[in-house]
Amino acid sequence: MNAISIVIGAICILVIAYRLYGYFFTKKVLKINDNEPTPAHKLNDGQDYVPTNKWVAFGHHFAAIAAAGPLVGPVLAAQFGYLPGLLWLLIGAVIGGAVHDAVVLFASMRRGGKSLSEVMKEELGPVAGFCTGLAMLFIITITMAGLSMVVLGALERNPWGTFAVAITVPIAMLVGIAYKKTGNLLMTSAVGFILLMIGVFVGPSIQGTWLGDLLTLDRQTLALILPIYAFFAAALPVWLLLAPRDYLSSFMKIGVFIALIIGVFIVNPAIQFPAIIPDFLGGGGPVVAGPVWPFVSITIACGAISGFHAFVGSGTTPKMIDKWEDIRVVGFGAMLVECLVGIMALIAATALHPGDYFAINSAPAVFATLGMDTVNLTMLSEQIGMDLEGRTGGAVTLAVGMTYIFTGIKWFSELTSYFYQFVIMFEAVFILTAIDAGTRVARYLIQDFLGQAYKPLKKTDWLPGNIFASALACFMWGYLLYSGDISSVWALFGVSNQLMASIGLVCGATIILKMADKRIYVLTCMIPLAYLYVTVNVAAYWMVKNVYWNSAAGGYSVLNGILSIIMVILGLIIVVTAARKWKDLWNSPRFVKGKAVDAI
Repeated sequence: MNAISIVIGAICILVIAYRLYGYFFTKKVLKINDNEPTPAHKLNDGQDYVPTNKWVAFGHHFAAIAAAGPLVGPVLAAQFGYLPGLLWLLIGAVIGGAVHDAVVLFASMRRGGKSLSEVMKEELGPVAGFCTGLAMLFIITITMAGLSMVVLGALERNPWGTFAVAITVPIAMLVGIAYKKTGNLLMTSAVGFILLMIGVFVGPSIQGTWLGDLLTLDRQTLALILPIYAFFAAALPVWLLLAPRDYLSSFMKIGVFIALIIGVFIVNPAIQFPAIIPDFLGGGGPVVAGPVWPFVSITIACGAISGFHAFVGSGTTPKMIDKWEDIRVVGFGAMLVECLVGIMALIAATALHPGDYFAINSAPAVFATLGMDTVNLTMLSEQIGMDLEGRTGGAVTLAVGMTYIFTGIKWFSELTSYFYQFVIMFEAVFILTAIDAGTRVARYLIQDFLGQAYKPLKKTDWLPGNIFASALACFMWGYLLYSGDISSVWALFGVSNQLMASIGLVCGATIILKMADKRIYVLTCMIPLAYLYVTVNVAAYWMVKNVYWNSAAGGYSVLNGILSIIMVILGLIIVVTAARKWKDLWNSPRFVKGKAVDAI
C-alpha cells in the first residue's frame, strides 16, 4: 500500500460526503435557512456575540476543535495497523463527527448560543441539564490541563518554540484591531500571516542570545504562564485575541498538512505497517493496552468524533455565526477537514518502519520484549540531533514520521533538524488554540452553574462576572497542571470524551424528533449514538476491571475507577431521561405515517 492511494481515496470520500450528506443533513434534516437572524445578530454585544465572516468563523472553529486529538490519537492507534484507524476516521467522521458537530452547533444557536448543558435542560429537563453540565465541567477541566501538559513537553527549555508561539499573541491582537477598524479581511489576513511566518523563521536566531535565555523556561514557569495567558484569552472580547489568533493559526495548521499532502504526492512513501497487526488486536499492546475494539474508537477521538467539539460548538462558535447556512461550512465542513488531518497523521506514523515506531512509543525495557529491530531510527536520530528512543505519547512520533517522509526529497537533508523542531512547535500552536477556546467555554459553564445562585453571573456581558469565571476556570485546570495531579486521571479523558460526544448526539436526536419532517431522519443521530454509547461503556468496564481496579496493573487507581463509574452513571441518567422523551415524541400526533403533519 502506498500513501497516495490513501490520500486520494480519503479526499474523494470526504468531498462527496460534504457535498451530498452535508447538504442533506443541514437542509433536509435540520432545515436551516437564512430567514431569521442568528444569535450573533440578535444578541450582538461586541464581546462574545459578534457576527463573523464564515471563513474567520471556520478558522476559529477548526483551530479550536483540532487540538492534540487528530495529531496524537491516530499515531497511537497505529499500534493495531493502519486499517482499523483509517476505517474509524472515515466512517466515524462522516456518519458521526460531522453530524455531531453540526447538530450541536444548530441546537445551541436555536437556544440563543447557550451551552449544551442549558440546551439539555430546556430540551430534557433539569436533571439531564445538571448531569450534562457536571460532565462537561469535569471533562473540560481535565482536557485543558492534559492538553497543556503536552505543550509543556514541547516548549520546555525550547526558546525557539516559545518565541514562535508567544509572538502569535500580539500579532493576533493587531489583526483583530485592524480588521475591526478596516473590515478588510484579505489585507489583514495577509499581513497577519506574513508576520506569523516571520516570527516562526526568526525563532532559531534567538537561541544563544539574551532573548533566547529569557525564553528558556522550565516546566514550572510555563505551568504558571499558560493559565495566565488563557485567562486573557477567555476574558477579553472574542474579536480581539481568541478569534484572530485561532484564525491565523489555522493557516499554519492547514498549511503544514497541505505541505505534507504535497510531500506525499512527491515522495509517495510506502506504508510500511501491515493493514492489521494481529498480535495486539486482542489487547496487551505496548502503546494501547486494550483490544482494537473498543479502544480504536476511544484512542482516536478528534478526527473521527469527539465530545470536546461540543464545548466549542455550544460555546464560542454559535455566538459568532453570521448566517444559518454557515453551519454547513463551519460545523459539518470543519470536522471533515479535521478527519483529513487525522489521516495524514496516521500516514506519517505508518510510513515509519514498525520497529522504529514501537521503539519511539515504548519504554526501552518494554521494546526489548517485542523482538523487533529498528531500521532507520539511528539515522533519523543523527539527522535530528537527539535520541528518539522511548519518547512516548505520540507527538514525537508524528514529528519523526513527517520528517521521515520529507527525507525522500534530496535537498531536504540539510533541513531535517529544522523541520523536526518546526513540527514540534506547530503541534504546540495546534494545542494552544484549543486551550484558548476551551477555557472560554469553561468560563461559560461556570457562569451557567454559579448563575443559578447569583443571577448576574449568567450575563456574559457583565465584566466582573467574566473576570471571576475566567479566573476560576484557569485556576481549576492551572492547579492540576502545576501540581501534576492530572496525570493520575488523564486515562479517563478518552472514555469521558466519547461519553460527551454521546450526550451531544442525544441532544441532536431529541431536537430532530421535535422538528424533522420525517421520523426516520432521527437515525442520522441514533446510529452513531448507538455505536458510540455501547463502545464507551464497554471501554469503561474494561478499564475498571483490567487497569483501575487491578492491583497488578501499572495504572492501578481506585479513584480512577470510581470516577469512571460516576461518568458512566451520569451518561446513563441522561440516556434514560432522553429515551422517555423520545418515546413521547415518536408517538406524537404530530406524525402521520412517519411524516410530520405540517409537512404532509
